[in-house]
Amino acid sequence: MIRLRDVMKTNVESVSPRESAAAAWNRMRTRRIRHLVVLDAGRVVGVVSDRDLAGPGSLRQVASVGDVMTTQVVSGHPEMTLRQAANQLRGRSIGCLPVMEDDKLVGILTTTDLLEQIGRGVERPISRGRRATLATRGPRRKPFVPRAATRH
Repeated sequence: MIRLRDVMKTNVESVSPRESAAAAWNRMRTRRIRHLVVLDAGRVVGVVSDRDLAGPGSLRQVASVGDVMTTQVVSGHPEMTLRQAANQLRGRSIGCLPVMEDDKLVGILTTTDLLEQIGRGVERPISRGRRATLATRGPRRKPFVPRAATRH
């Protein structure tokens, strides 16, 4: 089974809740990312996504990250399976899953990472069941012979 520790990104971009929303937006555009984990004193307090910042430009100009971030963070752990993580993302309609270990941020998994993994396919070979050969299938049916048409 593939675990989050195998596919998560460990270089997580973070931001302070006091940073301006415009600065966070610019960083996301420059680095071509869609999520920033919001840290306050080393503790995860939220996540801000490009959707949170995609509102009117004037909102980005006056708001701080703390004003627009999502505070109810759903997180995973390194031993979580990829399927469990996918179900978390899909079930809650979220785009990223911060990966926590002992209340410390150790990585992040995004829907893009998940799709990349699916696109690569399973790296381990799939074990297939044994198929019987024709010689060991047992007796065969008698061939079908249509009955002669009867005349009335």
